[in-house]
Amino acid sequence: MQKRGFKLYWKLFTATFLLSAFTFGGGYVIVPLMKGRFVDDLHWLEEQEMLDLTAIAQSAPGPIAVNASILVGWRVAGPLGSAVAILGTVLPPLIILSVLSLFYAAFRSNRVVAALLKGMQAGVAAVIASVVCDMAGNILKEKKLLPDLIMAAAFLATWFFGVNVAWIILVCALTGIIYTFRHNRRGGEEAQT
Repeated sequence: MQKRGFKLYWKLFTATFLLSAFTFGGGYVIVPLMKGRFVDDLHWLEEQEMLDLTAIAQSAPGPIAVNASILVGWRVAGPLGSAVAILGTVLPPLIILSVLSLFYAAFRSNRVVAALLKGMQAGVAAVIASVVCDMAGNILKEKKLLPDLIMAAAFLATWFFGVNVAWIILVCALTGIIYTFRHNRRGGEEAQT
Protein backbone atom coordinates (compact mmCIF):
# COMPACT_ATOMS: atom_id res chain seq x y z
CA MET A 1 0.00 0.00 0.00
CA GLN A 2 1.33 3.43 -0.89
CA LYS A 3 1.99 5.97 1.83
CA ARG A 4 -0.58 8.36 0.36
CA GLY A 5 -3.13 5.54 0.24
CA PHE A 6 -2.53 4.65 3.88
CA LYS A 7 -3.06 8.27 4.92
CA LEU A 8 -6.34 8.39 3.02
CA TYR A 9 -7.60 5.17 4.62
CA TRP A 10 -6.45 6.29 8.07
CA LYS A 11 -8.20 9.65 7.67
CA LEU A 12 -11.36 7.86 6.48
CA PHE A 13 -11.20 5.45 9.43
CA THR A 14 -10.63 8.17 12.03
CA ALA A 15 -13.35 10.39 10.55
CA THR A 16 -15.97 7.62 10.61
CA PHE A 17 -14.77 6.34 14.00
CA LEU A 18 -15.03 9.76 15.66
CA LEU A 19 -18.39 10.54 14.04
CA SER A 20 -19.78 7.22 15.22
CA ALA A 21 -18.24 7.49 18.70
CA PHE A 22 -19.66 10.92 19.48
CA THR A 23 -23.06 10.73 17.83
CA PHE A 24 -26.12 9.96 19.93
CA GLY A 25 -29.55 9.38 18.47
CA GLY A 26 -29.20 7.11 15.49
CA GLY A 27 -28.45 7.38 11.82
CA TYR A 28 -30.35 10.56 11.02
CA VAL A 29 -28.20 12.45 13.49
CA ILE A 30 -24.95 11.29 11.89
CA VAL A 31 -25.93 12.43 8.38
CA PRO A 32 -25.44 16.20 8.96
CA LEU A 33 -22.21 15.46 10.81
CA MET A 34 -20.99 13.37 7.87
CA LYS A 35 -21.93 16.21 5.53
CA GLY A 36 -19.98 18.63 7.69
CA ARG A 37 -16.92 16.38 7.76
CA PHE A 38 -16.83 14.96 4.22
CA VAL A 39 -18.31 17.89 2.28
CA ASP A 40 -17.40 21.01 4.24
CA ASP A 41 -14.13 20.05 5.97
CA LEU A 42 -12.42 17.44 3.79
CA HIS A 43 -14.06 18.39 0.44
CA TRP A 44 -14.20 14.72 -0.58
CA LEU A 45 -17.81 15.03 -1.76
CA GLU A 46 -20.07 17.70 -3.22
CA GLU A 47 -23.21 18.62 -1.29
CA GLN A 48 -25.49 17.11 -3.97
CA GLU A 49 -23.46 13.89 -3.88
CA MET A 50 -23.94 13.68 -0.12
CA LEU A 51 -27.69 14.19 -0.54
CA ASP A 52 -27.80 11.44 -3.16
CA LEU A 53 -25.76 9.07 -0.98
CA THR A 54 -28.04 9.84 1.97
CA ALA A 55 -31.12 9.02 -0.10
CA ILE A 56 -29.60 5.71 -1.19
CA ALA A 57 -28.47 4.89 2.36
CA GLN A 58 -31.93 5.66 3.70
CA SER A 59 -33.71 3.45 1.19
CA ALA A 60 -31.31 0.49 1.51
CA PRO A 61 -31.94 -2.12 4.20
CA GLY A 62 -29.90 -1.75 7.37
CA PRO A 63 -28.79 1.10 9.60
CA ILE A 64 -28.54 4.41 7.76
CA ALA A 65 -25.22 5.32 9.43
CA VAL A 66 -23.56 2.11 8.22
CA ASN A 67 -25.13 2.38 4.76
CA ALA A 68 -23.96 5.99 4.41
CA SER A 69 -20.46 5.03 5.57
CA ILE A 70 -20.32 2.22 3.00
CA LEU A 71 -21.30 4.61 0.22
CA VAL A 72 -18.99 7.42 1.32
CA GLY A 73 -16.09 4.97 1.75
CA TRP A 74 -16.72 3.52 -1.72
CA ARG A 75 -16.94 6.97 -3.29
CA VAL A 76 -13.76 8.19 -1.61
CA ALA A 77 -11.53 5.09 -1.76
CA GLY A 78 -13.30 2.20 -3.52
CA PRO A 79 -14.06 -1.21 -1.99
CA LEU A 80 -11.29 -1.05 0.61
CA GLY A 81 -12.56 2.41 1.56
CA SER A 82 -16.00 0.90 2.20
CA ALA A 83 -14.48 -1.75 4.46
CA VAL A 84 -12.47 0.86 6.36
CA ALA A 85 -15.54 3.11 6.76
CA ILE A 86 -17.67 0.18 8.00
CA LEU A 87 -15.03 -0.71 10.57
CA GLY A 88 -14.77 2.91 11.72
CA THR A 89 -18.54 3.20 12.03
CA VAL A 90 -19.24 -0.12 13.76
CA LEU A 91 -16.37 -0.27 16.26
CA PRO A 92 -17.43 2.60 18.60
CA PRO A 93 -20.95 1.27 19.34
CA LEU A 94 -19.57 -2.24 19.68
CA ILE A 95 -16.97 -1.11 22.22
CA ILE A 96 -19.37 1.18 24.10
CA LEU A 97 -22.13 -1.43 24.33
CA SER A 98 -19.67 -4.08 25.43
CA VAL A 99 -18.46 -1.89 28.28
CA LEU A 100 -21.97 -0.75 29.23
CA SER A 101 -23.25 -4.32 29.33
CA LEU A 102 -20.78 -5.04 32.11
CA PHE A 103 -22.31 -2.28 34.22
CA TYR A 104 -25.94 -2.56 33.08
CA ALA A 105 -27.39 -3.20 36.55
CA ALA A 106 -25.75 -0.07 37.98
CA PHE A 107 -26.83 2.14 35.05
CA ARG A 108 -30.40 0.83 34.94
CA SER A 109 -31.40 2.37 38.27
CA ASN A 110 -29.20 5.50 38.20
CA ARG A 111 -31.31 8.70 38.10
CA VAL A 112 -28.46 10.81 36.73
CA VAL A 113 -28.01 8.52 33.74
CA ALA A 114 -31.79 8.52 33.11
CA ALA A 115 -31.86 12.35 33.22
CA LEU A 116 -28.84 12.53 30.91
CA LEU A 117 -30.54 10.29 28.36
CA LYS A 118 -33.72 12.40 28.54
CA GLY A 119 -31.65 15.52 27.81
CA MET A 120 -30.00 13.80 24.85
CA GLN A 121 -33.44 13.11 23.36
CA ALA A 122 -34.07 16.86 23.07
CA GLY A 123 -30.73 17.38 21.35
CA VAL A 124 -31.40 14.52 18.95
CA ALA A 125 -34.79 16.00 18.02
CA ALA A 126 -33.12 19.34 17.24
CA VAL A 127 -30.46 17.73 15.04
CA ILE A 128 -33.07 15.71 13.13
CA ALA A 129 -35.14 18.87 12.60
CA SER A 130 -32.02 20.59 11.26
CA VAL A 131 -31.41 17.74 8.79
CA VAL A 132 -35.01 17.89 7.57
CA CYS A 133 -34.82 21.66 7.06
CA ASP A 134 -31.48 21.44 5.21
CA MET A 135 -32.61 18.64 2.92
CA ALA A 136 -36.00 20.23 2.23
CA GLY A 137 -34.31 23.56 1.55
CA ASN A 138 -32.00 21.96 -1.01
CA ILE A 139 -34.94 20.29 -2.74
CA LEU A 140 -36.94 23.52 -2.82
CA LYS A 141 -33.95 25.46 -4.22
CA GLU A 142 -34.03 23.31 -7.35
CA LYS A 143 -37.51 24.69 -8.16
CA LYS A 144 -38.67 21.45 -9.78
CA LEU A 145 -42.32 20.53 -9.44
CA LEU A 146 -42.04 16.74 -9.10
CA PRO A 147 -39.57 16.64 -6.16
CA ASP A 148 -41.61 19.34 -4.37
CA LEU A 149 -44.82 17.37 -4.86
CA ILE A 150 -43.19 14.12 -3.74
CA MET A 151 -41.85 15.78 -0.59
CA ALA A 152 -45.24 17.32 0.26
CA ALA A 153 -47.13 14.09 -0.48
CA ALA A 154 -44.70 12.02 1.62
CA PHE A 155 -45.13 14.41 4.55
CA LEU A 156 -48.92 14.40 4.28
CA ALA A 157 -49.08 10.62 3.92
CA THR A 158 -46.94 10.11 7.02
CA TRP A 159 -48.20 12.86 9.29
CA PHE A 160 -51.92 12.88 8.59
CA PHE A 161 -52.66 9.40 7.30
CA GLY A 162 -50.07 7.31 9.16
CA VAL A 163 -48.87 5.54 6.01
CA ASN A 164 -45.95 3.19 6.66
CA VAL A 165 -42.64 4.73 5.58
CA ALA A 166 -41.73 1.58 3.64
CA TRP A 167 -44.71 2.16 1.33
CA ILE A 168 -43.77 5.81 0.89
CA ILE A 169 -40.20 4.88 -0.05
CA LEU A 170 -41.46 2.26 -2.50
CA VAL A 171 -43.87 4.70 -4.18
CA CYS A 172 -41.19 7.41 -4.34
CA ALA A 173 -38.68 4.95 -5.83
CA LEU A 174 -41.18 3.83 -8.47
CA THR A 175 -42.06 7.44 -9.26
CA GLY A 176 -38.38 8.28 -9.67
CA ILE A 177 -37.77 5.26 -11.91
CA ILE A 178 -40.74 6.08 -14.12
CA TYR A 179 -39.78 9.75 -14.31
CA THR A 180 -36.16 8.95 -15.17
CA PHE A 181 -37.16 6.36 -17.77
CA ARG A 182 -39.59 8.77 -19.46
CA HIS A 183 -37.12 11.68 -19.23
CA ASN A 184 -34.28 9.63 -20.77
CA ARG A 185 -36.58 8.23 -23.44
CA ARG A 186 -37.79 11.71 -24.36
CA GLY A 187 -34.17 12.94 -24.47
CA GLY A 188 -33.23 10.06 -26.78
CA GLU A 189 -36.10 10.88 -29.13
CA GLU A 190 -35.08 14.54 -29.28
CA ALA A 191 -31.48 13.58 -30.06
CA GLN A 192 -32.62 11.44 -33.00
CA THR A 193 -34.58 14.29 -34.61
